[in-house]
Amino acid sequence: MAQDDKLKKVIGHSKEYGFVFPSSEIYDGLSAAYDYGQLGVELKNNIKNYWWTAMVKMHENIVGLDASIFMHPTTWKASGHVDAFNDPLIDNKDSKKRYRADVLIEDYVAKIQAKIQKDVTKAKKRFGDAFNEEEFLSTNANCLRRSAEINSINERFKTAMNAEDLAGVKQLIEDLGIADPDTGSKNWTDVRQFNLMFKTELGAVSGDSGVIYLRPETAQGIFVNFLNVQKTGRMKIPFGIAQIGKAFRNEIIARQFIFRMREFEQMELQFFVKPGTQEKWYEYWKNARIQWHKALGLGEENYQFHDHVKMAHYADNAADIEFNFPMGFKELEGIHSRTDFDLRQHEEHSGKKLQYFDPEENKNYVPYVVETSIGLDRMFLAVLSASYNEEKLEGGNERTVLNIPPALAPVKAAILPLLKKDGLPEKAREILKELQFDFNCQYDEKDAIGRRYRRQDAIGTPYCITVDHQSLEDHTVTIRERDTMTQDRVAIADVHRIIGERVAFKNLFTQA
Repeated sequence: MAQDDKLKKVIGHSKEYGFVFPSSEIYDGLSAAYDYGQLGVELKNNIKNYWWTAMVKMHENIVGLDASIFMHPTTWKASGHVDAFNDPLIDNKDSKKRYRADVLIEDYVAKIQAKIQKDVTKAKKRFGDAFNEEEFLSTNANCLRRSAEINSINERFKTAMNAEDLAGVKQLIEDLGIADPDTGSKNWTDVRQFNLMFKTELGAVSGDSGVIYLRPETAQGIFVNFLNVQKTGRMKIPFGIAQIGKAFRNEIIARQFIFRMREFEQMELQFFVKPGTQEKWYEYWKNARIQWHKALGLGEENYQFHDHVKMAHYADNAADIEFNFPMGFKELEGIHSRTDFDLRQHEEHSGKKLQYFDPEENKNYVPYVVETSIGLDRMFLAVLSASYNEEKLEGGNERTVLNIPPALAPVKAAILPLLKKDGLPEKAREILKELQFDFNCQYDEKDAIGRRYRRQDAIGTPYCITVDHQSLEDHTVTIRERDTMTQDRVAIADVHRIIGERVAFKNLFTQA
């Protein structure tokens, strides 16, 4: 299935089955805004729980926080967002469409990388088990030439951005012959900076004195509460503060479904460390986070690290975990070594000391910070797109199935009486009542059993429990497994335990 086709099918499937709806659809919708439906909110909450369990419950030295969306406006002056939270904007004069200049360049580089990967794939096929990918990349003339081209582009872009040379960014776009992706036009405007923060007013009186911002990230709520958490929780360095919450960015162009929206949700950890140890913890969290992702079984080949070409103003090291979305490899999670920039800035602007007293060294210092930040909506799209499959079955039949990891599945089990009579619905509802205290379940008695299986496959339900006449005789049921479609006869008394064992988060953490 072509990648563009897959994204369209995922979008259509999401709406048809209640995962994601366009916002305000009865009023023709609102650009780049979406509502999570009855199944979408369950999947979203399960992803949150998986992250929260990994970051907070599984670490003795990490605690949670839920900071206010509204913050004192000086917060954003201190963090640099008022002056530096910009994206390079460029318009095409012919199509009248607007783009991020850096994304145009990144997409151009991605096409070169795809050519390198194509050469690698061909070579693997040709040489089989004898193929050495590292040696091939370091010796093949085409790969070397393309890698050098990528390095040259990245270096030019980095130099221009660091020097705030927007004319140089436009020149790079023109030199590369980058065209409007939709029309092919190369008639570009100058590049200019665009601040991404939403402004609003606090209180009834308008004017500059009442201007505040919708937070563009959740991290600053953690930084301004650093001492509150450290002292009340008696936290010792190193320790972390985790948070899940909404953020808002007035994106230049928001597209590709829920991948880039103006209202989105972040799952962030700020991990406070002793100065000089940040490199060790940066590597620790890079490894920990990629293992968290891979434990879901969505395919190790779908992940890669991408080191930042241009560092954010606060970072001394940064990398993205990229996922192979239907649109290609794109950022899923960022790991950043933020130095002590944020706490020092808030010290300066607030006049309050934000330092940690280290009893081992008998001195105060401003901690360094290593951040992990993942977009919940992007994680949702990664899970949904990787899980979507159209399968051909024996006999020429087909099914659409979401192979969502059982621990994340919106519905864990469907209870299906074979017939709507003979006491089967009553027995099925007894089982439902027993399970629904601990698992999100569905009851379905409409249509033939095969059609009901297909409906559950389409929403990713990992287990279907069928109640038949034998169930009334020997108190057993059939459990059908979604991915293999195998069926096992088990005692009703064992159903709760079996489902619990198969959908537990513990299964993911033993693989992480």
